Amino acid sequence: MRCYLEITLLPNPEVNIHFLWSKVYQQLHLGLVEMQDAQKRVPIGISFPEYVVGEKYSVLGGKCRLFAHDEATLTRFDVNKWLARLSDYVHCTSIRPVPDKVSGYAIYQRQQPKTNPARLARRYAKRHDMDFETALHDPINLEDNVIPNTNYQQTFRYCDMPPKAISTPFIRLKSLSSGQDFCLWIKKSAASEPVVADFSSYGLSASATVPEF
Repeated sequence: MRCYLEITLLPNPEVNIHFLWSKVYQQLHLGLVEMQDAQKRVPIGISFPEYVVGEKYSVLGGKCRLFAHDEATLTRFDVNKWLARLSDYVHCTSIRPVPDKVSGYAIYQRQQPKTNPARLARRYAKRHDMDFETALHDPINLEDNVIPNTNYQQTFRYCDMPPKAISTPFIRLKSLSSGQDFCLWIKKSAASEPVVADFSSYGLSASATVPEF
């Protein structure tokens, strides 16, 4: 990654940072979808320079950087076009070269924790050809091969599942295909060496690194 630009969110008392992340990242995602090739690969990666990892919770911070191998790719993306409606709430730098000296490398990838009742119900509905509300609120039978036992719960409802705290920060987005709201959990991990690979339409990757500085 040789070039980057930086986006700083400018929240105010009326517009908080979580709402801004939702609006900004939705627009970035729309733009990256248009950059996809036939295999849905994207040449732009995203990092969060103020990301803080904690045991109980982590935060994204108020900045993100878009990286590419050359200036032409970021020019073609045209970030100002995608964030035009949010120009009062963001500041975008010009395209700059990545510094020669970096502090390290990181992988920012999508995490999909299996703890969200709505997400689990949506997957169950899809597998069993039923509507989402039925899957969420109706009793679900456990596997038929479970040995009957009066002390063993044979059914449950996804809507009764207690929420589980997850330390990974997320951005709330709307699916372009279904229109459903969902959480994009973003996990950061350090890498000792740069790895060249492709990014998704969220600018994330399970293996590609971006420089940290």
